[in-house]
Amino acid sequence: MVLPGRAMATFRLALIQLQVSSIKSDNLTRACGLVRKAAAQGAKIVSLPECFNSPYGTNYFPEYAEKIPGESTQKLSEVAKECSIYLIGGSIPEEDSGKLYNTCAMFGPDGALLVKHRKLHLFDIDVPGKITFQESKTLSPGDSFSTFETRCQLLVYPGAFNLTTGPAHWELLQRGRAVDNQVYVATASPARDDKASYVAWGHSTVVNPWGEVLAKAGTEETIVYSDIDLKKVTEIRQQIPIFNQKRSDLYSVEAKKP
Repeated sequence: MVLPGRAMATFRLALIQLQVSSIKSDNLTRACGLVRKAAAQGAKIVSLPECFNSPYGTNYFPEYAEKIPGESTQKLSEVAKECSIYLIGGSIPEEDSGKLYNTCAMFGPDGALLVKHRKLHLFDIDVPGKITFQESKTLSPGDSFSTFETRCQLLVYPGAFNLTTGPAHWELLQRGRAVDNQVYVATASPARDDKASYVAWGHSTVVNPWGEVLAKAGTEETIVYSDIDLKKVTEIRQQIPIFNQKRSDLYSVEAKKP
């Protein structure tokens, strides 16, 4: 997810590492309260974590799913407008025409829904002796890209890695994406609940285009702040001009659906 509209050379980013409970109304209230707190500290872009209004689990998705627009996204729209911020709404279980999706909604400072993205690549994992989890048991994958105009080199991933993939891949993946795309990369995780059926890794993180970790949370509920300077992106792309060295005569990226 990226910031649409006019580019801001510098701005404050906030990641909400929310402690998700089994009570949806409590999750929504606390999430909006933390968004207000982040905005009061000067954040212009705020992100919630994946599955922020529901416990993460295939047995929970059908129970907690709602339409978009619906209760959860309406509250996100209202708080985005109230605080005049760009709000990346993590994700929620979405119900549409009898199917369930893992969906991220993003709102502008006027509260308008800018984009709704349904997770394309569902999380199915089977590591013997450690973890087995299949989103595809209850969720359907999205079938389209979700794009809009942007001039801001920023990638934000709401995610819920676990105690197996977290230590192995969480920071590694975001540092890798930051370096090979020469962009800032942020990841927003739920806080860790050791009593949950699915235990999130936590450690919401911001990485700069050189692959350096700028800010990183622990496992508890918190807000991670980072002041983003997009001049850093320009400098690094000038120093290592990988985008000018692409071999379009040999390869290209093709979108098969509009």
